[in-house]
Formats: sequence, C-alpha cells, structure tokens
Amino acid sequence: MITVVKPGMQMSIQDQGRTGSRHLGIGQSGCIDPYAQIICNRLVGNPDNCPVLEITLGLAEIKFDNDYYIALHGTDMKATVNGNPIQPGWSYYIKKGDVLKLNAARHGFRSYLAIGGIWQLPTPILGSYSTDLTAKFGGLHGNALNPGDSIDITPQYKTKIGLGAMLPPKSTHIRVYEGPHNKLLSKQSIDKFINHSWHISPSSNRMGARLSSDECKLEHALSLPSMAVMPGSIQLPPSGEPIVLLNDAQTTGGYPLLGTVIEADLRHFAQLKPGDFLHFEFVSLNEATKAQQKLTSHLNQLKIALEYKNKQ
Repeated sequence: MITVVKPGMQMSIQDQGRTGSRHLGIGQSGCIDPYAQIICNRLVGNPDNCPVLEITLGLAEIKFDNDYYIALHGTDMKATVNGNPIQPGWSYYIKKGDVLKLNAARHGFRSYLAIGGIWQLPTPILGSYSTDLTAKFGGLHGNALNPGDSIDITPQYKTKIGLGAMLPPKSTHIRVYEGPHNKLLSKQSIDKFINHSWHISPSSNRMGARLSSDECKLEHALSLPSMAVMPGSIQLPPSGEPIVLLNDAQTTGGYPLLGTVIEADLRHFAQLKPGDFLHFEFVSLNEATKAQQKLTSHLNQLKIALEYKNKQ
C-alpha cells in the first residue's frame, strides 16, 4: 500500500486512457505524456498500460507501506527518498516506511511515478483506470488524490534494479496538420499563427492548453456547426487565442480548427507550463508518420535493451 501525504498541485491516477468511446461523449483522459508512462513502467517490470501517478508541479509526498520497485520519469522534481536524492529515468528499490518527496518542478511541469506491482483499484471504466477529472469517474473515486488517500498495490519484482532509460527529447517546436477550416480564415490569420510565438496561459489545464501572444490575436466572427474534436485539435475561439485540446477535452466543439498537433508532438504539452513559449509548423502526413516511427523505434530499442540486461 502507498499513502498520499501531500498531493501537491494535482496528483491523479492515469494510464493510456479510454479509446473508442468518443461517440458516447466520453473523453480520453490518460497520461498527457504516454511515453513517460510506458518507459517508467518498463523500468519496474510493469505492463506498458499499468496505472501510474501523474504529478503536476511537484511539492508532493508519498509514504510506502511495502517494499517496491519504483521509477520516476518526466521533469526533474529534485525527488528524495528519506532525504537521499533519486533521479528521473532510473529504477530504485523502496523499503517499507520510506517516504518519497518531490520538490517544485524545475524545467517542466509533470512527473510520472511507476510502482512495480498489481494496482488494486475499483473496476476499470471502459477498459481504463484513468481519472477523468471533469466527469468525475475512474481512478480513485473519480477525483484527484487528496492527503490521506491510500492505494493498495501488491508488490512484484520482475526486473533488475538500477536500470535507466531516457525519454525522447522535449521540444517547443510543435508540428501540426493543417486544419479543415483554414480556407474559411484569412491567409493573414494562418500566417500569424505559424510565424509568431505563443505562450501557455495560466488558465490552461488537462482539458486544454490556452495560448496567448503579445504580438497578435486571430479574432474572427465565424459560427460553425459542432463537430468532433480530439486531443491535439487546435480550436480558435472568437477571441483569437487558440486552444490546444488535451486529454480531458470535450468530444465536440463549434470553433474553427486551425490544425491538429501530430501524435508524436502532443506529449510535449505535458511539460509546457504557464509562461513557456512555443511555435507551430505545418507538416505533411508523411512527416508526421516518420516522427511517430522514430518514437516507436525508441520504445523498441528500450525493450531490447531491458530484455538483454535482465538476462545478464
């Protein structure tokens, strides 16, 4: 069992989320950076889609009531166990009574904690344990974790300790497909969207990253019928400040769509915090496919390396 002493700004149980249910109005949820989740799970011997804790900003504390293998990945939160520093991207052996503390995030926004074992959670909803923080279901009673919350995890030790793995590099250069409504917007607006930098607004959350710019806005007066949207869709409200939809986003929307963030780059929004700058580039389907293949290759190489290490 583990006990949340301090959850920090936000701590929730997430896996890779729910797919195939958007026609029912049910969002995806899940880890905003699924690659961090997969890698830290592999470091402790868990299946790729085993739940993890998604920790936002840091300032959190967790007590372990059993011996476990753990791994952190994502941004560096200067984590310690009983005052001894541990590094993201490595597996560690935790003893009963140990306390993990995470300080403020340094150069990112979210960290993911994998704990080796079988998570004893309520029945998965639509095939996922992910917490939908908006609809209030999944995870532990549909809510972000609070002080005193406990999760029963049966320990398993299926890999070696002291293994490490890097995440693919993060970037503020975001590649997107061209949107279906770009011909309805002026060429000047599209050029501004691509040629100017944008920063993450403080009003961003797991539903969407709201963007602002001191240099331009893309105001419009278009009114469109609602259509399907998904994580990665870039909506343009009349205010002219785009919104990049993330994992907890709604399933339909009536704002024009500037584009869709390619799957390989959506993970970067896990680490983009309020005030961070980013810019966009339109790319082809072929370029997006190559970017995804590069990430898949990274995971395949890790799988081979871990299998080799565990056989030694």
